[in-house]
Amino acid sequence: MAKPQKCISVQEAKTLYTNWHNSRGNSLTLFTGGDTSDFTFSVAELQEFLDYVKDGSEKEGINNPGVRVYFAAYGTDSQSKATVFLAPTTGTDSDSDNNYDLDPFNWGQGGWPPNAY
Repeated sequence: MAKPQKCISVQEAKTLYTNWHNSRGNSLTLFTGGDTSDFTFSVAELQEFLDYVKDGSEKEGINNPGVRVYFAAYGTDSQSKATVFLAPTTGTDSDSDNNYDLDPFNWGQGGWPPNAY
């Protein structure tokens, strides 16, 4: 299988992570005392979710669904841990609507302490 066109180099990923950490991550650490900033899902879990989105979208007549990643938190105070969830969309443009007929995906494993890229 060929590498997907939207893959980036390891060095670019390291730069992006460093940019995030230096411009946002440090502030979050000061505010919360430290938080999760990386999340791991198994390939099987992700494939199962993608198959669910593809199948459910096709049943709704959506031929090119997308998945949007949201930052989230498990509570409302500064001590609650961060998470992400993946939400099905009706397309792949940045302004595509969320597909509220399909459930989002959560419950990855948050790295603690956070794993730097």
